[in-house]
Amino acid sequence: MIATEQFKGATFVVRVDSATARATGSTLIDDLHFLAEHAVHPVVVAPSPRAAHAIVRTINRSTDIAVSLCGADAAMLPQTAAGIGRVQTRILRTLLDQGFIPVVEPTAFAAFSNDDPRGIADDVAAAIASALKATRALFFHPAGGVTDPKTHETICELTPAEALDLAEDRALSKGLRATIRAAAFGVRNGVPAAQIVDGRLAHAAILELITAQHVGTQVTGGIVLAA
Repeated sequence: MIATEQFKGATFVVRVDSATARATGSTLIDDLHFLAEHAVHPVVVAPSPRAAHAIVRTINRSTDIAVSLCGADAAMLPQTAAGIGRVQTRILRTLLDQGFIPVVEPTAFAAFSNDDPRGIADDVAAAIASALKATRALFFHPAGGVTDPKTHETICELTPAEALDLAEDRALSKGLRATIRAAAFGVRNGVPAAQIVDGRLAHAAILELITAQHVGTQVTGGIVLAA
């Protein structure tokens, strides 16, 4: 059963990785259309400015609802000494309310510099998801989730604390550890659930709407009890 009613009016932040952006036969664009058509509001965080422009152009070949944004637009992603400051959500909310799909470049706004620093897409996605009070944050990663170092099986569910502990495991790739941290921080800052999944998987962005089974690893704020 398609659970579109459950998520009607919700915001999904979708952090796209380079593997998904380059994948042949990816269903990403179809999935974004599906979300928009069912009153679920997607915000896409691209892996690079070039990828953001490509995603916007691809979406707009069939419809005119994608808008490319950088961190400097409406001072959306202010740069601070500690990284991204308080996300200015007005432009995002305006676009979402009008039915547009914002596609965000991972760049920040340095107010006193002519150059806008490149940010970490995972951190940008977590910050935006928290600021928008998104219902879901989806983090695409080729690993498809987090593997238990003891059993070598994909972990279905983690609390933020468990995720942060695993993010210290140097046996995991640096990129996956950054994704795990971002998912954990997003949930700690109010996002009900964050999913780490392989974006090349067919319909990865909408699986939660069409099946009750989670794919990849979900980070949630609840307490996970041992079996």
